[in-house]
Amino acid sequence: MNINKAFLFGNLTRDPELKSLPSGTKVASFGIATNRTWKDKNGAKQEDVTFHNVVAFGKQAEVIAQYVKKGSSMFVEGRIANRSWDDKDGTKKYRSEVILENFQFGPSMKGGTFSGTSSAPTDAPAAKGKMPEMDTIEYPTEEINPDDIPF
Repeated sequence: MNINKAFLFGNLTRDPELKSLPSGTKVASFGIATNRTWKDKNGAKQEDVTFHNVVAFGKQAEVIAQYVKKGSSMFVEGRIANRSWDDKDGTKKYRSEVILENFQFGPSMKGGTFSGTSSAPTDAPAAKGKMPEMDTIEYPTEEINPDDIPF
């Protein structure tokens, strides 16, 4: 059995772009940025950001285009697909995308506190490009001995 499944939680890097196929099916494309933070051997904080292209179809595309904007957080579940095409100059171009199957809107700001609602209000700081500072998890700096783990 083979599995092709992607789970992403991140912030939109651009507003969703809504288009229609010749069949009338709506298509929304947008980008999501995910990050990873760790401390290197010297104890310096390091961060890596990865950018993902996401494509949604049908009713999901319409809902996403209506409720989220650049900076909004979102959970995306889908499959990875690769496509290729020839540009105007005849050069072969390639792109990897996550074809959306399920999604959830991330937390939104209401009155200065996070709420679990499923839509991002237009007056939210996230919609204006100002993300609130969130608490981070502080991991222990000492090495973990696998023999100390009780299972």
